Amino acid sequence: MRTYAGHSTAEASNALYRNNLAKGQTGLSVAFDLPTQTGYDPDHILARGEVGRVGVPVSHLGDMRRLFQDIPLEQMNTSMTINATAMWLLAMYQVVAEEQGADITRLQGTTQNDIVKEYLSRGTHVFPPGPSLRLTTDMICYTVNNIPKWNPINICSYHLQEAGATPVQEIAYAMSTAIAVLDSVFASGQIPDDRRGDVVARISFFVNAGVRFIEEMCKMRAFGRIWDKITRERYGIENAKQRRFRYGVQVNSLGLTEAQPENNVQRIVLEMLGVTLSKDARARAVQLPAWNEALGLPRPWDQQWSLRIQQVLALESDLLEYEDIFAGSHVIEAKVDSLVEECLTEIDRIQEMGGALAAVESGYLKSELVASHALRRARIESGEEKIVGVNSYEATEPSPLTSDLDTAIMTVDPAVEARVVAALGEWRTTREQANERQGMGDPLVFPSSAQALDMLQDAARSDENLMEATLECVRAGVTTGEWSHALREVFGEFRAPTGVSSAPVAVTAEPGTPLALVREKVRRTADELGSGRLRLLVGKPGLDGHSNGAEQIAVRARDAGFEVVYQGIRLTPEQIVDAALAEDVHCVGLSILSGSHSELVPDVLVRLREAGAPELPVIVGGIIPSADATELKRAGVAAVFTPKDFGITEIIGRIVDEIRTANKLDPLEVLA
Repeated sequence: MRTYAGHSTAEASNALYRNNLAKGQTGLSVAFDLPTQTGYDPDHILARGEVGRVGVPVSHLGDMRRLFQDIPLEQMNTSMTINATAMWLLAMYQVVAEEQGADITRLQGTTQNDIVKEYLSRGTHVFPPGPSLRLTTDMICYTVNNIPKWNPINICSYHLQEAGATPVQEIAYAMSTAIAVLDSVFASGQIPDDRRGDVVARISFFVNAGVRFIEEMCKMRAFGRIWDKITRERYGIENAKQRRFRYGVQVNSLGLTEAQPENNVQRIVLEMLGVTLSKDARARAVQLPAWNEALGLPRPWDQQWSLRIQQVLALESDLLEYEDIFAGSHVIEAKVDSLVEECLTEIDRIQEMGGALAAVESGYLKSELVASHALRRARIESGEEKIVGVNSYEATEPSPLTSDLDTAIMTVDPAVEARVVAALGEWRTTREQANERQGMGDPLVFPSSAQALDMLQDAARSDENLMEATLECVRAGVTTGEWSHALREVFGEFRAPTGVSSAPVAVTAEPGTPLALVREKVRRTADELGSGRLRLLVGKPGLDGHSNGAEQIAVRARDAGFEVVYQGIRLTPEQIVDAALAEDVHCVGLSILSGSHSELVPDVLVRLREAGAPELPVIVGGIIPSADATELKRAGVAAVFTPKDFGITEIIGRIVDEIRTANKLDPLEVLA
């Protein structure tokens, strides 16, 4: 039983973890902030406004020590949601455990370490697919040989569903990732053939459970059946225990609503039942989101509520006392058979392309997800897919839970970032002289930070396992940004395909439809401005890699007749303003879900004014509390959109209105 947690600083997160453990939580699930996830130190330009926002900043060994102070790691089961920098964070975790006197062979936990879904949905990738797979391979081989109880990869279909994946896509893409990883591990020569089963037994999965109860339960049965088939037939694993499909669950956050957020509680319960009610497909670990995640960062009380939901189910109900109550159901079996057949067909298609990494590089997987998500959004907007409180039963009594929205979520003190940056500077200044920062031993035994980084780059240019060099970097006091930068110099970086240009039209524009009316507004406005076509820049400033919303806005704006400029994630305000001016756009749309809007959006506005374009309208979308939205509008933002604004076509129409207002054009009579 876990809650996904971490924020502000290592010290604050440590206090939160110890408090949660005292309440009955049975494992830790660490959320790292975006700079840590993407390999930047807190003082990097791209980290501005992101430090401590969506997780805890861990920049070096000292931070990791403070994060787990007074928590005996040998007795703990720790899940770390980290991917591109997974090797680095595991190395720091191991060194802290060693300093505690732990036997590292007894360490238990999981590093997510699934880079493929980062290219497709979460956006915290750093290196190109080939080097990324090498980091994953080396880490798996190291843990199997040295930390045998550790799960070195948690293949993550969770985020695929968040990005719009159907159950078939979710299973097929996750299994294709597993095949790519296992093929690489076994081809590396680091694992003897007689230990293949040990590798397969350490592969775990992290799955999403949506609100469609029957479909989700059948999905889990199909997952297990396909995994058993692949590991037995492709890799020759005879031991049934080693072939077991081991998975944990975070139930769906995509379906949580800002409108009537109290409805999220029953959604969370129903989603949890989908992965617990059937014994033969029951999750090994469950973590639940909080009811108010669509509003902002949950408070400790909100996380406690989610933990109590699990405890009531496990301790008060009789759910765990019976054999599988769905065994023998012809309805369930038929659905599972159908899913298995469709998934195997899609897996074969991906293998024919050259496997998961080739399908990433070609853009196939990303474009398929963008298309699926667009179709889902269209079903919601048309009312075909009902969401209570959003597009049906919208009338509501005032909720006491949200009567004071500004206290219904947790906020991170903006001063935290400055303190973290200052502490990082002190660490860099003193690390070479402090013995305890070089492995608690004689400093002459250990390399300096510069020497350790040279060793890391030498290892990266060879074919040796990178884990040992990474451990030396940890002990030498190297920082997260320095470790990543050293590997960037060897491996390069990667900008993943956006999937926008190849996404099909999801919403019809027949005469009289909302999209047809917006198209007419776009056309008439462009004619009045004499600009040929209206141009919209969709920008993702900072490190927030949740690009689903930005992609859907870009696709719908394209379908409405806009020329769309969308360069993907991870841009500085300076780059966004430069692109807006170079492309001569009529509107800038910024998408931020990480909480960094208060820092980054005003920066864009200031830069536009300084560049002589103060009249260019800027709109913002994301998880933005109402008080922040008011401040952004006061600073000059034309419009702010949050999850309650689910009608994308309507949003595009409002963008046209803002363009007309900015250019002093009369309102149009065409209603969208």
